[in-house]
Amino acid sequence: MRHTPHYLMTDPDEVRRLIRENPWMTIVSSPPGSGIVASHYAFLLDEQASTGDEIVLIGHVGRPDEQAHELGQHEVLLIVQGAHGYISPSWYEPGDIIPTWNHVTAHLWGTPEILSDEENLEALSALTDHFERHVVNPRGLHLDPEYSRRVARGTVGVRVRVTRVDARAKLSQNKPVEVVERIIGALEGDGPYSHPGLAREMRRHHDARDS
Repeated sequence: MRHTPHYLMTDPDEVRRLIRENPWMTIVSSPPGSGIVASHYAFLLDEQASTGDEIVLIGHVGRPDEQAHELGQHEVLLIVQGAHGYISPSWYEPGDIIPTWNHVTAHLWGTPEILSDEENLEALSALTDHFERHVVNPRGLHLDPEYSRRVARGTVGVRVRVTRVDARAKLSQNKPVEVVERIIGALEGDGPYSHPGLAREMRRHHDARDS
């Protein structure tokens, strides 16, 4: 990402929060002779292993993506995309005509570790249970263990111990307080570029900065 020091997210807890709230990630790798390979999968934060400055992710890919990425053989990039949206200059002061795009994004690097079949099944079960907990009548892999094991054979589980992080929160830090409040108000409204999630990120960031 563009080097913009005043947008850097350096707090591991904030990066972990971004991961928890945005588990759908893009995996990017560049295996020798294959060019750039990209895939999209859900990853969960390994809460027990992710302490202090450590960030560890658990996830899976569908076969044969593990071969396309050559998982386990080299470093990959995982992109976490949080809230983002268009910021209209009509929300700025008169005469300011340049729009922008606010976003919260993290780039995470690490070399995936391939999970055993049993670990992969546990990871798939945890992933399903994580999202099903919000459903009125949740369903889990435990309801049909044998079928779940057969389906799991079509996937490869991975653990990624993140070795490098580049995270940014670009949230109108270069604007005065009154303009920031106007932007948040517009994002919270019902206009064509409303985005309550981005408004929450902006309010969270600016409240923390001003406290």
